[in-house]
Amino acid sequence: MSGRSVVIAGASGFLGRHLSEGLVDRGHAVVALTRRPTSAPDESTWDPYAGTFDREVIEAADVVVNVAGSPTFGNPHSGRWARSLRESRVTTTRVLAEAIAASERRPAFLAGNAVGWYGDHGGEPVTERSESRGETFMTTVCRAWHDAAAPAVEAGARVCHLRTAPVIDGRAAPLKQLRLATLAGLGARVGDGRQRMPMVSLRDWVGGVAHLVERDDLSGPVNLCAPRTPTNAEFTEALARALHRRTFLVAPAFAVRLGAGRLAPEALGSIDTRPTVLEAADYSFRDRTVHEVVRAGLA
Repeated sequence: MSGRSVVIAGASGFLGRHLSEGLVDRGHAVVALTRRPTSAPDESTWDPYAGTFDREVIEAADVVVNVAGSPTFGNPHSGRWARSLRESRVTTTRVLAEAIAASERRPAFLAGNAVGWYGDHGGEPVTERSESRGETFMTTVCRAWHDAAAPAVEAGARVCHLRTAPVIDGRAAPLKQLRLATLAGLGARVGDGRQRMPMVSLRDWVGGVAHLVERDDLSGPVNLCAPRTPTNAEFTEALARALHRRTFLVAPAFAVRLGAGRLAPEALGSIDTRPTVLEAADYSFRDRTVHEVVRAGLA
């Protein structure tokens, strides 16, 4: 297949950088949207909060990808952090969706989102057809984030909602912090440890998104997660084993609620995700189990 022109918002972030590199390696041309002035041929200046961007860049694109947004890992007790997390995702998605809707070619839109959209489903398998439950901070953010892509959907563009699980890589949260804690003997199961904990390796996240760039027949929600979702206890044990440590500690649920604030429901809730869309579309996962995901992340 011939290379495609891909515009990426959030290309300077951890996921965006690796996605850009992966797409270029596969023969695609990438243009990064940046908020600083630039004259580089592979960059374009935009200001999503002012609604300004180069319309010709959007018009020339085959695919627009949005992975922009402030860091999820911050101070969950801070109102400023909460507002920034929500607004940075909703605003960038809405501006790009409206730009695509107003364009003549209507490029495909791969709109970032998260598995937090689903909310706590206990032990039930969660596919792209599952409903969104509850009114936690992250479920409400993810719903607004999802809805912000509506202009592109209504205009008839191909839109994929990237329901991303936490990406497990030693250079970024959460594995960076969990690795240090485990090495120090402070690795701990969260609550009873039976809650399902979605995750995906960096290389499968990049590979899955690249698959969506190249497949014109795929649209709607797409779970970017490993095929086998471990429990929190299984992940804690796998990480300790990979680091040649043992874990005995438990973080009680009440302590997690106090410490994690708005994000406590995500730490204590259970989402047994399945990447049914990608598997049906013949994407071959390199890291299917928790042990494979952890090894890839630590490598």
